[in-house]
Amino acid sequence: MTGRIDKILADKKIELPKAAAPVANYVPVVIANGFAYLAGQVTVWNGEFKFTGKLGKDFAVEQGQQAARICGLNIIAQLKAALGGDLDRVKRVVRLGVFVNSADDFYDQPKVANGVSDLMVEVFGDAGKHARSAVGVNTLPLNVAVEVDAIFEIA
Repeated sequence: MTGRIDKILADKKIELPKAAAPVANYVPVVIANGFAYLAGQVTVWNGEFKFTGKLGKDFAVEQGQQAARICGLNIIAQLKAALGGDLDRVKRVVRLGVFVNSADDFYDQPKVANGVSDLMVEVFGDAGKHARSAVGVNTLPLNVAVEVDAIFEIA
């Protein structure tokens, strides 16, 4: 039976990628005490890296928002896998940490982060409203433009 969140994804034609395997010594999701802690997800789509480079040099804000959205889709895919396919167990998106690979003179990290924040509200409604940090960094693994980690409250 399709759940409420799966129906929202289908109705909005939002496709999730395959949940990627970890590339180092960590697990993608840890569930503890009613929360799901998600490791940073990057701009990979079904094994293909997208948006490698720096915001403000290689990409504009709008492309950064697309990159952040891909990270968010990967977060939802990882969470769905960890919850046995049942995204209806999500009670709340608690927090997102958004890391933006930034040129020295790039200051629009919050605008880039809106790409993932908007996705969470689009998918989870009011439960998708969250606390957030948006941080500019000198570099990210594999030179990706954006990485996002997350904390969800789950039933």
